[in-house]
Order: sequence, then C-alpha cells, then structure tokens
Amino acid sequence: MEPVAILLATAAALLSVIATYLAIEAKDLLVATVFSAVQSTAYALMYYILMAPDIVLVYVPVSVGLLPAVTILLIKKTERYER
Repeated sequence: MEPVAILLATAAALLSVIATYLAIEAKDLLVATVFSAVQSTAYALMYYILMAPDIVLVYVPVSVGLLPAVTILLIKKTERYER
C-alpha cells in the first residue's frame, strides 16, 4: 500500500472510533444516528482503500442510507431523547 492510502485508512479508522464513542454517549437519539452514519461512512472509506469495491457497493446503501433512514423513522414513533 502507498503511504497516502495508509494515512487515509488510519484517519478513517480514527474517525470511526470517535464517531462510535460519540454515538454511544449521545443522549439525543437523532444525533446518535448521525454519528452512526458517520462511522459507517468511515468504514466504507476503509473498505474502498483496502480495494474491496464490491463490499463498498453493498455496504454504503445499507449502512449509510437504509439503516439511518429506518432508525430515524423509529425515533419519530418513540421519544427522541434518552432519559
């Protein structure tokens, strides 16, 4: 791997860890869903850097698009803030 690819993968991994922590600590479920989508985007970037485009083609629509959309619909039907 090229050094630039290694740096991008490292930055994406660090971003995913930070986004995961922020999603766990968020009391607002909508904000937690956004952080979860950011974490999924970082994972998709890592898959792309690791040259797995077939996984990216499936992972992006499901984990970045469909999962947050369904979660937001579920949050609308319940309470937005965690007690």
